[in-house]
Amino acid sequence: MKRLRLFFLTLAFLIVPLGGVTFWANQELHASVSHTQENQYIEIPRGSSPDEIINRLNALGVIRRGWLLRLYIRLTGAGTRLKAGEYRFPSPISPLAVIHKLEEGQQRLSRLTVVEGWTRWDIAALLAHIPELKLQNADEALALMNDTSLIHDLAPEARNLEGYLFPDTYNFPPNTTAQEVVATMVRRFRQVWSEKVAERGGAGANLNPHQIVTVASLVETEAKLGEERPLVASVIYNRMKLDMPLGIDSTIIYASKLADKWKNNGKVYLSDVERDSPYNTRKVRGLPPGPVASPGARSLEAALNPAQNDYLYYVREPSRNDGAHNFYSSESDFQRGVQALREWERARDTHAQSSPTPDETPAPTPE
Repeated sequence: MKRLRLFFLTLAFLIVPLGGVTFWANQELHASVSHTQENQYIEIPRGSSPDEIINRLNALGVIRRGWLLRLYIRLTGAGTRLKAGEYRFPSPISPLAVIHKLEEGQQRLSRLTVVEGWTRWDIAALLAHIPELKLQNADEALALMNDTSLIHDLAPEARNLEGYLFPDTYNFPPNTTAQEVVATMVRRFRQVWSEKVAERGGAGANLNPHQIVTVASLVETEAKLGEERPLVASVIYNRMKLDMPLGIDSTIIYASKLADKWKNNGKVYLSDVERDSPYNTRKVRGLPPGPVASPGARSLEAALNPAQNDYLYYVREPSRNDGAHNFYSSESDFQRGVQALREWERARDTHAQSSPTPDETPAPTPE
């Protein structure tokens, strides 16, 4: 009985201070801090660790008690979600608001980078996090991308500017509007298009510009290596000639995004594969109605000048980690390639993965 009483007294002794510490920590994380960096951009370089980010902001006075924020990051796992960029932090601002901004990401208008393979949703999210553009949210940026007047002569069938917002690094003066940013991206696309179309030839010459840009967007989402882009383009064209479904997962993901059903966790589920959509190239033959991403110059060139071969399939090469593929003309060879990849994946994941949920699709079919 004495030991039990001692246990409860000890437990109470520990819990009361712990509750007090928890209350204090919660107050500190929500408390706004004034600082002198409000009008300054603070760069968070790529590859910065959470500790390096916190130390930098602590040294600049944007946050105080960096140790508490480091502890919060470790306990919540927020460190993996912090993004590089150039940030302006209002004053005052709370530590949790700082973390929220770092998770959302932010760039400086004077040096804006659009990455190859980004969708209009990605670009809209980027623009919404640039303070100088004064956008209320990403939807406001998306609305600007529905104006196709800048490409009507080139692609009258385009429903929006998907595929025509050229991926590049741009420099803008501080008074630039969001509409001017979008227009600049389209002008850059037209410039690159004019350069590449001069070299036009091969299978791409049988398609109109909107279809070629659509093929280029598929190449962009599938090929990681520059030398493989003409090969991926050839597979797309060869399948189209034989009226084979393209079966490209990026189109399925795009269809799910249009339906606002994409889970954004990198996995394609059975519900995604079975979705009725003109963008679902596992169910609908031929090209989707339009691009599914922003293709770069190399993908546009590949769509205009594909390799000449009889490849119909490709699958990732398991011995390399650079995104390389093996290409096949026959289904039997392709199936052997798939089996080799599956065996490699099983060996790699021996100690980890749990079974997929019933709704999750099997690993993608050829690609």
